[in-house]
Amino acid sequence: MKTITKKHAAKATNGASTEGSLYKTFNDLPRKSREETCVLLNKRLADAVDLHLQMKQAHWNVKGPNFIGLHGLFDQIHGATGDYVDSIAERAVQLGGIAEGTVRYAAKRTRLPEYPQGISEGPDHVNAVSLALAAFGHEVRQSITDAQELNDADTADLFTEVSRGIDKWLWFVEAHAQAKK
Repeated sequence: MKTITKKHAAKATNGASTEGSLYKTFNDLPRKSREETCVLLNKRLADAVDLHLQMKQAHWNVKGPNFIGLHGLFDQIHGATGDYVDSIAERAVQLGGIAEGTVRYAAKRTRLPEYPQGISEGPDHVNAVSLALAAFGHEVRQSITDAQELNDADTADLFTEVSRGIDKWLWFVEAHAQAKK
């Protein structure tokens, strides 16, 4: 077993350890495209890990008259976001990269708003979850374009699938707060 030295640990935590350090693969995407795509994937992985944990935060702490419905819904979204985390991470590895999906990486890199602490009422969680899903959806949609520009149709397709799922979950959550005007 290889021992991790301080030098290796410092190199691994410099913020862009995937760039320039791909594993050998017969994948025919150009190396530069794979490197840049892995950086992009790890950015969205950080957001996805954050979103995944935010959904559990909502699930654990929601209270009020719609508790059962929201508690279950937030748990379903947590399950789906776990699938997104896995798909994004595995795509980076398929391209020869390293999935940088620890909580510490996610905390350092996420672009999502911080989940509010101290809330408990259903409407407050509906609002917080809606904001988190919308922010993640925005980042994922931008990543579709970025992946297309890197000539990686498969990664663009992956992000499209995630985007569709996030839009569905946002619809389900927002339905708890929407009223006809």
